[in-house]
Amino acid sequence: MFSRAVRPTVSLARSLSTSSQNNAKVAVLGASGGIGQPLSLLLKNSPLVSHLSLFDIAHTPGVAADLGHIETRAKVTGHMGPDQLDAALQGCEVVVIPAGVPRKPGMTRDDLFNTNATIVATLADACARNCPEAMICIIANPVNSTIPITAEVMKKHGVYNPNRVFGVTTLDIVRSNAFVAELKGLDPARVNVPVIGGHAGKTIIPLISQCTPKVEFPADQLSALTVRIQDAGTEVVKAKAGAGSATLSMAYAGARFTFSVLDAMNGKEGVVECAYVRSEETECKYFSTPLLLGKNGIEKNLGMGNLSAFEEKLVADAIGELKGSIKKGEEFVANMK
Repeated sequence: MFSRAVRPTVSLARSLSTSSQNNAKVAVLGASGGIGQPLSLLLKNSPLVSHLSLFDIAHTPGVAADLGHIETRAKVTGHMGPDQLDAALQGCEVVVIPAGVPRKPGMTRDDLFNTNATIVATLADACARNCPEAMICIIANPVNSTIPITAEVMKKHGVYNPNRVFGVTTLDIVRSNAFVAELKGLDPARVNVPVIGGHAGKTIIPLISQCTPKVEFPADQLSALTVRIQDAGTEVVKAKAGAGSATLSMAYAGARFTFSVLDAMNGKEGVVECAYVRSEETECKYFSTPLLLGKNGIEKNLGMGNLSAFEEKLVADAIGELKGSIKKGEEFVANMK
């Protein structure tokens, strides 16, 4: 059940090979799944992590044993089942949550809601009790609702800090960079497209007008590119023909975001990532924009910047759906027994 889920200041490859040291304990909740295993592998390979705490409802000891044989510094511990969840989280500074069920052909992210909402609420409750000051990075879909769920659960415990709870939307940026680079013949490692809004369908708003390096597309190609970015998750679900959803690219994106958080916690300056967070940028309580990260999480919300008329319409079209998803998450927690 748990096996579901702005260019960084440094690339993922450099994060893996950097000589900087940190003594961060990082937990992956849902570590045995399609996202959790490759994500845990990438985290194990980083000198930024000193202790990798893996949790899932099945198979975690095997995943931990396998990763534990890798010749990098991070100690790996495996925790399995509800009775070991608290131990997995104690002392953690960063918690990454890819737990949940994956999308299958024909499913929307909202179809995942009931199962994944319960999982995320349970895990958020455990985080609130065991590591209330940790950076919480939610991958579990639908992110547009699971972030409000996490916030409301932590509020019940009196430990909610909006600067430390992130909906990981990095895969939308990664895809945008790859697709723009492909169309323009650029090195994707040098392309940066901010993506704002949410993390489902039309709430995903790539700001092509703010891409670096600057790129331009005819209106019809820009529209098609935007739709492809918004529907990229479905593209993978269809291509896997019922065998899963985006796991490897999501693991890459999750690792990239986690490394940026760890870099910022280590005192690195100028670390910017987009994420879906508590926000005053629009009439939605939660909204993704580029964020300047610091030692205590969000240091500054950098906002939407100057939008083109095309992008302004995308934002206007997304607001209603985002508000509905946020309300759905809040009501789920309000109605929990």
